[in-house]
Order: sequence, then structure tokens, then C-alpha cells
Amino acid sequence: MRRAAKILGILAVALLGLGAVQAFRWTHTPHGRMDLGAALVVHTMPSGQAELTPEARRSANAWVQRFMGEAEPSVEIRGLGYPGPAGEQPLRIYTPPGEGPFPVVAWIHGGGFWMGEELAMWDGTCSRLALEVGAVVASIGYRLAPEHPFPAAVEDSFAGLRFVAAHAGEWRGDASRLAVMGGSAGGNLAAVISQRARDEGGPALAYQVLVVPSVAAGADVGESRRSFAAGYGLDGIPEMLAAYLPNPADRVRAWAAPLLAERFEGLPPALILTAEFDPLRDEGELYAERLRAAGVEVTVQRFAGAIHGFLGSSEDSAASEALAVTKLREAFASR
Repeated sequence: MRRAAKILGILAVALLGLGAVQAFRWTHTPHGRMDLGAALVVHTMPSGQAELTPEARRSANAWVQRFMGEAEPSVEIRGLGYPGPAGEQPLRIYTPPGEGPFPVVAWIHGGGFWMGEELAMWDGTCSRLALEVGAVVASIGYRLAPEHPFPAAVEDSFAGLRFVAAHAGEWRGDASRLAVMGGSAGGNLAAVISQRARDEGGPALAYQVLVVPSVAAGADVGESRRSFAAGYGLDGIPEMLAAYLPNPADRVRAWAAPLLAERFEGLPPALILTAEFDPLRDEGELYAERLRAAGVEVTVQRFAGAIHGFLGSSEDSAASEALAVTKLREAFASR
């Protein structure tokens, strides 16, 4: 028995040693040290060439939802719709406890322009935002590629923003204190509709929060797109862009690549959050530079060791949400 116990002990130590070696290999990349949680996500997430099929969309939705958390029970959630240019689109409203009127955050989901449309999957994120900011959060659904390529998502998102501004009072919201927020593809759309709101008569926006945004439509604007193209948590960018922008001429339009806008003056103050090991890192930070050069107040925060969406980095995810909450509160308080 003692001999068997000793052997088991040796095996346990050996396994721990092997695990430590593997963890070291995964976290020590050619570009620096990655968070262990992020490295675990990278090495366990679905891999292979992106196939943008309905089956793949359902699978991707289910995989991402695991990171979103549960809905806050004190936040009222209702599923509605809004009239988009090609028919009704989904809208999900999160109202915090209290009488209001509350400021309003128009929130646009990510998903590479091809997934994320099951708005309930974002209940954890949106309800936390509603509770912590003390705001009505309106999650705007939009048509997806490849079935509905550019500019469908832009047209829907802008129509959704205007609908939210017009009807905020029905949900105890105050549209005179309105912000937009989006992550990844949603960050692209949030940036684009901020530009459109400035150029097309409103609604007036108090703030914009762009989380790991895609703003360059695939243009080579920095080292991060090349260094982290594969094996860092966001593979398949070429396939997603091809589905969303099948016409190459559209890739130089500001509605697809807000980084290419002719001017940045007059846009709302911004918080831009980026991740060290994200292919989209450099374009997000370059967008911040363009805003700042135009006199727009910008806060930029890069999270070291993190991958796209801060997946697996629980501390960074919480810190990014906390920073967004702080900035939104400040923006609303000044109105």
C-alpha cells in the first residue's frame, strides 16, 4: 500500500509538473506573456477555417454565451422590436430598478457581423450595465452576413438608434442623455452610427464606448493584424470580412471602415478599450488618435496579456466594464 501511495504521489507531482510546463508554453508567446485564462481559451476554443453557416452560427452563439454571465434579477428585461429598413428587427430593453427617468445606452452586439443575433445571450452583460450605470440599456439587433451583407447592419443599427431615442420615455428613459456602446463588430457599428448621427441630424450623443472595435475593414494599419492573425483567439477575420463586404469597393467606405472618415470633429467623447493580443488592437488605437487629433476627448485603455473580448481574463473583463461604467456615469452626470 505504501509503495502504491508513493507511486501515486510521484505521478501526481509529475502531472503537476507537466501542467506547469504546458501552462508556461501557452502563456509565453513570441510577442509577450499572455494571461493564463486567455491562453486556456485560445487552446480550447473551436478552430479551423471559419464556415459561416447557420449551424456554425448556433454553435458560435452557444460558445460565446458561456462567458456572458447571468442576468441581474433586479433589472427588468423585455423583448420588443423596431422597424428596420427591411422589416422589424429585435430590440431588448433593460431597465434598472427605480422610477427614472434614466439615461440611455444603445448597445450593439458583436459577432463578426455574422453571429450574436440571439439577443438574450447578452443578458448578463446588458443587465449589469443597466444596473451599474443606472441606465436603460437598449440592445439593438440587426441583419447579419452573409445573408444580408453591408450596408444592412449599418442601416438597421442607425434605424434602431433613432427608434430608441424616439421611444426612450416609454421605458423610463431620457433620450437627452444618450450614449452608444458596442464591442468588436458592434464597436464598428457604434462608431459608424455616431458619425451618421453627427452628419444626419441626430440623435445627439453624450458618449461612445468602443470595445475592441473593428474600424479598418481589413486594411493593414498596424502590426497587430499581422502578428495575431491566427492562434490568438480571433481567427477567420478574412472570411468574416468577405461575408460582410463581398464588394471590395465597399471596404474603403466610411460606413464600413469608420477609420477612413473624412473628418472626426464633432463626434462624441469616447472610451476605446483594446487588448494586447487582439488583431484589432492597432486599428482601435489609431481610431483614438484620429479622434484626439480632431479635438475629441478620448480615453484609451489597452489590457496587457488579454485577447479579443478579454475572454478568459476575468479581472480584465471586470476592469473594462468598470471603466465603461465610470465613463458613462461621468458623461451622463454632465448633462
